[in-house]
Amino acid sequence: MNTLQNKVAIVTGGASGIGRATAKLFAAEGAAVVIADLADAGPVVREIEAAGGRATAVRADVSSETDCRRVVTIAVETYGGLHVLFNNAGITRRQTALEISADDWDLVMAVNVRSVYLMCRFAIPVMKEGGSIVNTGSGWGLKGGAQALVYCASKAAVVNMTRALAIDHAAAGIRVNSVNPGDTETPMLREEARQLQEEWAVFEKDAHDRPMGRAGTPEEIASAVLFLAGDASSYMTGSALLVDGGGLA
Repeated sequence: MNTLQNKVAIVTGGASGIGRATAKLFAAEGAAVVIADLADAGPVVREIEAAGGRATAVRADVSSETDCRRVVTIAVETYGGLHVLFNNAGITRRQTALEISADDWDLVMAVNVRSVYLMCRFAIPVMKEGGSIVNTGSGWGLKGGAQALVYCASKAAVVNMTRALAIDHAAAGIRVNSVNPGDTETPMLREEARQLQEEWAVFEKDAHDRPMGRAGTPEEIASAVLFLAGDASSYMTGSALLVDGGGLA
């Protein structure tokens, strides 16, 4: 459909999971994609290029002001502009207030929340009217969850930051929305099981306990991100789009 034809997009946390699926979909829809991740995003870039798309991998710590500025600069200098920003990088610590260390609290908030602020700080000034920002929240940004204090706090912050950003930058023609996945078949989901010291079969069964009876796929979440990034959602800003198989319902 070429929904993002001639557009330039940044995807943070794009080496795996939802970010990887979204980077590939953006490229298939015509965008040139800059993939920022601490992990090596080279394999994703090669997949995109093999399919005829354009992409660049940037090793970056999105909690670093210097790295966030560099990612935006590379996008503009390599592809001539910036139209879409997908703030997707995120981590979790499945612990209660009595268990989580202050250092781990600060780390999760830095990756999940500070990164959104920093990437927006540098991306918005170079975006033209019609720009779109999508932030990855979570169903747990809209309700609470057990043994996930800092994750719930960080994703609630992302959801409300999205609303504030939408208000501040609507006059410049920039839309800001959040996508809020439920449990999704990504490496992070297995990492949660490991942190909770649960057998995968047991954890997976709990993740599937929702009306649709299964977890989501990265590609399903990516399709929702594409909708928010493109003109099909042109009258949406400040929205929290829930994509969770009916879990919150």
